[in-house]
Amino acid sequence: MRKLSLIFVVLSIANVLNSQTLTLDDCRTKAREHYPLIKQFGLIDQSVQYNLNNANKAYLPQLSLSARATYQSEVTKLPITIPNITIPELSKDQYQAAAELTQVIWDGGAVVAQKKISRAGGEVEKQKLEVDLYAVNERIIQLYFGVLLLDEQLKQTKILQDELATNYQRVMVYKQNGVANQADADALKVEQLNALQREIELKSTRKGYMDMLGAMIGENLGEGAVLEKPASIIPVANLENRRPELGLFTAQNNFYESQKSLLSASVLPKVGLFLQGGVGKPALNMLSNSFSPYYIGGLRFSWTISNFYTQKDNKAKWDISQKTSDVQKETFLFNTELKSKQQQTEIEKLQQVIVNDDEIIRLRENIKKAASAKVENGTMTITDLIREINAENQSRQLKSLHEIQLLMSIYQLKNNINN
Repeated sequence: MRKLSLIFVVLSIANVLNSQTLTLDDCRTKAREHYPLIKQFGLIDQSVQYNLNNANKAYLPQLSLSARATYQSEVTKLPITIPNITIPELSKDQYQAAAELTQVIWDGGAVVAQKKISRAGGEVEKQKLEVDLYAVNERIIQLYFGVLLLDEQLKQTKILQDELATNYQRVMVYKQNGVANQADADALKVEQLNALQREIELKSTRKGYMDMLGAMIGENLGEGAVLEKPASIIPVANLENRRPELGLFTAQNNFYESQKSLLSASVLPKVGLFLQGGVGKPALNMLSNSFSPYYIGGLRFSWTISNFYTQKDNKAKWDISQKTSDVQKETFLFNTELKSKQQQTEIEKLQQVIVNDDEIIRLRENIKKAASAKVENGTMTITDLIREINAENQSRQLKSLHEIQLLMSIYQLKNNINN
């Protein structure tokens, strides 16, 4: 006997340990962490860092190598003749190899603008990922409340089974007393079997939902897993919209602004130092007809005036992109507000329906009790009683459905504005 008690205690503890309670917030957090796209945030950061490193290297001294060999039809000659003196003539084939070291002093802000573009582009990519990840919330909400609805239906089905079992026992007593017959008992047994089949179907559907939810959050959810019913707190009207799409629109506008700063830098002059050394035939002495080394250094100023030709149109192009983003943002806010109003209307409707559900259940209970009393008095058949039992159960099922629908509508409204 003590061994049996010990086994019972061990099994009870195992059941408690295996049971897992999850909240909606838990599921949303775990789904985000498990979703494959989350890994892309790190890749974006790495890509931006590489771009910044490359931009910074523009400030490092730049080394270039060049070489050339030419043959020309004519060379420089002195237009004089000196008696008894031979003036050497340059070769028509000439050679030069050189290395040049340059150092940027001022680039008009091009490197700074390029770094802004890299950061702004990385932020745009991150915000796009946030939008994609936020879409997972809607799927989690549907699965989560789908399971809650099935749990409520299972609860009501269990209540129905208990009531049918009680009535079956009563009918068997009635049969012994001659008030009922075997057909009445069989009718109740059929309803019991129907309720059992309903329970099997609901459990199978719940397992399917839990398997999908488990796949979304990266956990193996057994049949003992319990989903906590969230509080039915309706968001206050006119709450701030914090959807990630708004962050995407802002990031896009910042990216377009950084592109315009690069346009401004492209029309400014560039200043730098340079040092060139090499060997040539001829070198710096154009009258020398032999290979000789040379070097030259100094300050270099350059200004590409042709960039002014396209600056205005390119700037207008980025202005259009910004205006397009603003229109998209305005459209998004309009659609979000419209959807919020529809969801708010649905919530108000369900609240009124649930009030009526309570009254319907109260009346159905009275009708069932009256029917049960009539069966005891022999003035109503068991079939009529079964009909009233099913009608009451159906009213309770509808209330459970409306309550879960109300909760789901509340959290869809919260999800619509990210609150």
